[in-house]
Amino acid sequence: MTIKLKYIQHYSRALQDQISQLQAQGKLGDYITSRYPQSHTIQTSKALYTYCNEIKQTYLRNVSALAKVAFDSRLTMSHHAFGLNTAISRVQGGKLKAKKEIRIADTFKELPEDFLRMIVVHELAHLKERDHSKAFYKLCEHMEPDYHQLEFDCRVYLTWKEMG
Repeated sequence: MTIKLKYIQHYSRALQDQISQLQAQGKLGDYITSRYPQSHTIQTSKALYTYCNEIKQTYLRNVSALAKVAFDSRLTMSHHAFGLNTAISRVQGGKLKAKKEIRIADTFKELPEDFLRMIVVHELAHLKERDHSKAFYKLCEHMEPDYHQLEFDCRVYLTWKEMG
């Protein structure tokens, strides 16, 4: 039986084979939950806004304030996104104002806090670097030194959850 690994399909064949082997042996869940046993209490958009703002104030003080941060039930991997960063332009008086918003998939309410932090860091980095460039990933690593490992492990976690 071939296991579809949509969350990690862009990683090397060797890594995909390791994950497939762990899943086939029934050990994938044990592996990932032993690494990330902690859930979190951030369940509302208000709590998420506070969480995001604390990270933003620590690493991105000079970036304009966030107008809104919210969990969004419409964001899924089928949209190729777990988070969304937007700037909504509105006319206020005679000026054009851009309000920055971050939306995080509802899925992250149930995942370990490390994964929530990883996606928040990713979306915050977009406030400064729009593209997924070298500078973008360097900023992600500045805010979260284990960023790349967390991104991979989050994808493994989602693979495990989807396989039931």
